[in-house]
Amino acid sequence: MPVIQVDHLTKDYGHGRGVFDVTLQVERGEVYGFLGPNGAGKTTTIRHVVGFSRPQRGKITVNGLDSWQHASEIQRDLGYLPGEIALPDSMSGTQFIRMMAELRHLKSMDYTHYLIDKFRLDPAGSLKRMSLGMKRKLAIVVAFMHDPAVLVLDEPTSGLDPAMQHEFIQFIREEKARGKTILLSSHIFSEIDATCDRISVIKDGRIISTFIADELRMKQEKNYVVEFGMLDEFERFSRASAAFAALRVSSLDSVRLRAAVAVDNARINEFIAWISAYELKDFTEIPFSLEQYFMKFYDRNLPV
Repeated sequence: MPVIQVDHLTKDYGHGRGVFDVTLQVERGEVYGFLGPNGAGKTTTIRHVVGFSRPQRGKITVNGLDSWQHASEIQRDLGYLPGEIALPDSMSGTQFIRMMAELRHLKSMDYTHYLIDKFRLDPAGSLKRMSLGMKRKLAIVVAFMHDPAVLVLDEPTSGLDPAMQHEFIQFIREEKARGKTILLSSHIFSEIDATCDRISVIKDGRIISTFIADELRMKQEKNYVVEFGMLDEFERFSRASAAFAALRVSSLDSVRLRAAVAVDNARINEFIAWISAYELKDFTEIPFSLEQYFMKFYDRNLPV
């Protein structure tokens, strides 16, 4: 049984806003990436998973328990990191950590202190005066302090500097190695690509693609940018390329004399031999990326 199960979730706020027939499953020990821009429906889905919102249609379970009917029970053993952090201004970070530890009935603060050191958090100051980055670090510590087996993370590195983003990604890899089950929502491609086993792309409240990350990385095509030395060579290629069955030309730039092409992996050597008959100025492989795949669904073209 999946640890997190979302079955045909629908929450319609009107005017095309909400989520519609969303289905996903997160298996035990898996890091599942939920990828989409702001407003696509990631946070709405996550709020249903942690039991903050009741679905209009569909059902969500965590460890077999209905997320709405058993929200308090689920939340005791789940770590949740919200995308937008709201903290009480009247408290210090230390006081907030102590309050959360009491609510969690923590018997030891050793792991909490480990997290404070790892993320270089100074919790002594007033929450009202903390920077966004420091508040994010505090939220990370509180989400992980009880060492939960299930983690739901919504835009977890928002507000962190690049060095701390890297530290967090390494931490997620460590948690994965410990067998944690993680649902990670983000619009940051590097964060998803570096940590996730499976990924769903959401657009306008609907999941439009779900795939295994390693299969995308092992894509059966290679992408190249070919730049020609002369206009007549570029034009000759443009005419002849249709006859090469394993070649797909995605764009032609007659000003810069460039072509962007994709080639079947099995016929790379044949393509190299064929293209070497042309006078080339440059020949560059473009590694296929999660960002490139994502942009295809959002009607965006990467430049040649």
